[in-house]
Amino acid sequence: MATTANLGESSTHSADETKDSIQVCPATADRTDSPHDAPPDGGYGWVCAVAAAVVNAHSWGFNSAYAVFLAYYLKNNIFPSASRLEYAFVGSLSLTTMFLLSPVATISTQRYGIQRTMFVGVILESASLIAASFASQIWHLFLTQGVLFGMGMGMLFIPVASVVPQWFTSKRSLASGVSLSGAGLGGFVYSLVTEAMIRNIGLSWAFRVLGLLAFIVNTTCVLLIRDRNKKVKVANVAIDIALFKSTQFNLLIGFSFFTILGYFILVYSLANYGEEVGLSSSQASLVSGVLNLGQAIGRPLIGYFSDKVGRINIAGFTTFLAGVICLAVWINAENYGVLMFFAIFEGLFAGNFWATIAPLVAEVFGLERVSGGMNIVWLCILIPATFSEPIALELTITTGNYLSAQLFAGFMYIAASVFLAILWFQRRS
Repeated sequence: MATTANLGESSTHSADETKDSIQVCPATADRTDSPHDAPPDGGYGWVCAVAAAVVNAHSWGFNSAYAVFLAYYLKNNIFPSASRLEYAFVGSLSLTTMFLLSPVATISTQRYGIQRTMFVGVILESASLIAASFASQIWHLFLTQGVLFGMGMGMLFIPVASVVPQWFTSKRSLASGVSLSGAGLGGFVYSLVTEAMIRNIGLSWAFRVLGLLAFIVNTTCVLLIRDRNKKVKVANVAIDIALFKSTQFNLLIGFSFFTILGYFILVYSLANYGEEVGLSSSQASLVSGVLNLGQAIGRPLIGYFSDKVGRINIAGFTTFLAGVICLAVWINAENYGVLMFFAIFEGLFAGNFWATIAPLVAEVFGLERVSGGMNIVWLCILIPATFSEPIALELTITTGNYLSAQLFAGFMYIAASVFLAILWFQRRS
């Protein structure tokens, strides 16, 4: 296994920089493994990456489709006693629960293996969707489409997010992009499918069909996924607190925090925004789906160029672009054509965080510290993931339009890019 200095942009790093990075936690510093233990940079890793993509399509993809559910809830006032803010919190609760569960998912993977852990996720996610089909009050959705779905998604996504980088070195960002592209593709497909099912077979049966799909597809993929924990010698810690001693890691946390504040506003608000400017439900769901399609295309491309050009600078540049596009295009997108253009163009860059964060942690601190480092990342983005969409809805309620939410999302992306710019300069100082 390559040392920290050899991960990613090693040719530009000095020996002193490598030493400083390793000194963050000497007990778990990078080791040089035997050639037999080195990541194959492909091989069966591509099976794992594709299987992970399909799992993400049937977990994150379903979560992205909440934009369609939210637009339907708000338009039809399904539960008359519920406020707009309460509907927003249903989607946020799933994210809160998922990120809170990250240490549990990591410990379970270390003790019981990735397949057993992920199969628990399959059961929980499927059960959440079936149970949501019987909801008759808003708090039923809090527990089912919110908390229980988040538990299932956490037990699926958290293990697989750290597994894919274990199989790759020079192609690590590309492989992560491929695995995360499934989330975008799933969001595209299931935004359209969900809207069509709600329209044709009703809300309850839409939930039940999604639950059945989640069980069948995810079970098949879980059987194909393998980890390399023993060969990589993954540190047996759920949360690597020592990483907080590193300024570079704290910069990655800042990048993560502000990106998520902007990201989930886009994912959850776009369908409802479409209906606010006069689009039909079908058109609005297509706009939301196209945003996810853009992510499905953009994440592997960002991963590819990250491996070739540099992970930190590509992540920073694309994050900055996502913010600029929000400010320049979304604010002026008041008809179907412009909104569709915004959705596909913004989608190419908006979700770069998911494809780049694990490779960035691996590059700076080594493969064996990815799980412990990523759990800190998940916990640190819990607050913005929980409150980003409620903030957006509250801003629209207070001001009477979406402008303030659009400005907020754009500037959050730009703020996130500043943290990576500082990290880029620091790594070269």
